[in-house]
Amino acid sequence: MEQKKFDKNSLIGFLLIGGILIWMLYIQKPTPEETEAEKTKTEQVVNADKTASDKTTSVDTTSLEGVNEITAASPSDSLALDKLKNQLGSFAYSGTLPSATDATTVLENEVLILTVSNKGGYITEAKLKEHTMYTGEPVYLIKDNSASLNLQFASENRTLNTKDLFFEPSLTKNGENSVLTMRLKTSANAFIEYRYEMLPNDYMLGFTIRTQGLNDVINTGQPMYLDWGLKGYRHAKSITYENRYSRLTYEYENGDDHSKLSPSGDDEETETGVTWMNFRQHFFSSMLLTDTPFKEVKLASVDLVIDEEIDTVYTKQYSARMLLESKGGDLAYNMNMYYGPTDYQIFKEYDRNLDEAMPLGWGIFGMINKYIIIPLFSFLSDFLPAGIAIIVLTILIKLALSPVQYKQYLAQAKMKVLKPELDEIREKYKDNKMKQQQETLKLQNIAGASPLKGCLPALLQIPVFYALFTFFPTAFDLRQKSFLWAEDLSSYDTIAEIPHIPFYGDHISLFPILASLAIFWYMTMTMGQSMQTPQPGMPNMKILMYISPLFMLVFFNNYASGLSLYYFVSNLITIGIMLIIKNFIIDEDKIHAKIQVNKAKPKKQNRFQRKMAEMMEQAEQQKKAGKK
Repeated sequence: MEQKKFDKNSLIGFLLIGGILIWMLYIQKPTPEETEAEKTKTEQVVNADKTASDKTTSVDTTSLEGVNEITAASPSDSLALDKLKNQLGSFAYSGTLPSATDATTVLENEVLILTVSNKGGYITEAKLKEHTMYTGEPVYLIKDNSASLNLQFASENRTLNTKDLFFEPSLTKNGENSVLTMRLKTSANAFIEYRYEMLPNDYMLGFTIRTQGLNDVINTGQPMYLDWGLKGYRHAKSITYENRYSRLTYEYENGDDHSKLSPSGDDEETETGVTWMNFRQHFFSSMLLTDTPFKEVKLASVDLVIDEEIDTVYTKQYSARMLLESKGGDLAYNMNMYYGPTDYQIFKEYDRNLDEAMPLGWGIFGMINKYIIIPLFSFLSDFLPAGIAIIVLTILIKLALSPVQYKQYLAQAKMKVLKPELDEIREKYKDNKMKQQQETLKLQNIAGASPLKGCLPALLQIPVFYALFTFFPTAFDLRQKSFLWAEDLSSYDTIAEIPHIPFYGDHISLFPILASLAIFWYMTMTMGQSMQTPQPGMPNMKILMYISPLFMLVFFNNYASGLSLYYFVSNLITIGIMLIIKNFIIDEDKIHAKIQVNKAKPKKQNRFQRKMAEMMEQAEQQKKAGKK
């Protein structure tokens, strides 16, 4: 560290400045008449301030009083106002200032409590009344200055930020709505205004920014920016899992295109024509929506979770810088703010494409969630406990897919019947791979059996599989719902605490273990009996029988227990359906007899089969020609 040394030049400078100040005070010494007039004026102001100090400046939704203005009531107040005047020039100063204190105003309805500060005029606390964290404490989306809202502009060759200035609050009623107007005044008719309108029993509130009469204060032609920032508070038991689904999403003005920043690491983008943005914190959202699309927005997301054992308070730091356009020198932006659950049913009620802020999957996966799974689960959870609703949902889905599963198992049964003959072909043509493939395809075509016929039904189930994979981690209806030993189906279940193991965690979850055992049993049934001998150079598919359950065991240990419950029940049902099909529906002896009959009949090839046969025949001829 650099040590401080005596500087004689600085001392001389301070002495000169002191001498000049003493000389200026001497020449500005008031006359006795001026002193007596100033004394009378000071006594009047002090008496007025004493009366005003007995009044309160707190405002709630039932009181419309308490808004005060103060003047330079004491020497300390005079110094503070003079300092503020020197810092800001003529802006926000007209002889008096609105309540230059850190007083706050509270807006409250049945579901939401918002605290708005005079300093900066923005929301400094947002509390959800009907929801709690995993610890039982209330859910705060904003707390301890974790959010900011700032209007930045140029005035008199300097940059001003409204977050550093004091607004005047005024609370009124608009029917059943509570309206809070925050004004930063430069004169009686010139101001910057934030207007908040809270509706009963609603997470969405109206928010308006407008200016009036500031042409002489704000430098025209210079850009004006609105900066909105938020630090996402942790609300879930696993901050890593919560952070995985905490993400900044936004919509373009055409309403059809949506985009998002990376859920991991740091990311930023500069976009045009943005109509809303969501600072999502997994199950909760803080959103800003505008009727006038922002011409340019710089969006940024910083991951604050590096080590789950150390970073335990915040998930991500979000920020958005919006370029504002004035009309006739003044601003007029009608917007909305949303502080509430990331709930598909609530988002749909606003009819503003807010459901796109949820990670429900793209394309057909999202459609399955929106139009089948979410409505069905919502219906079931209305009268069933969440865990039972998951089981019933799984049963209904498996029954709906049972015809597809029947086709899949039938193809596997045919391949199993053909396995002895296929083994003979491989042994007979073990030195001629091309001929081996030709004879194999020929036998499968005659018998009406093909590995593809078993794969296609499985492919048809993938959209449903993936849709459910995205549904359960984002299903708000599962949050803090218990089932059996799981305290919260939206988080992992715990049967034992253990020392931290990399990639696994510091606990043991039982539902992933059960799901892993069910998957291993299912794969043993489907792959163990019909698995062909692996060819040289080809991977041994039996490895999947062990990798898949192991992956489920490790990866899902920190996932939502509701998802593991679904996979466990789903695989049990699949195993049951397969046993029924095998023992009561499909007769392998009849399949074998039917194959033999088909082999005796001429089999007409389709265009694809003919083309494949021709290509393989040409390859075989070229191979023979090469040997010659």
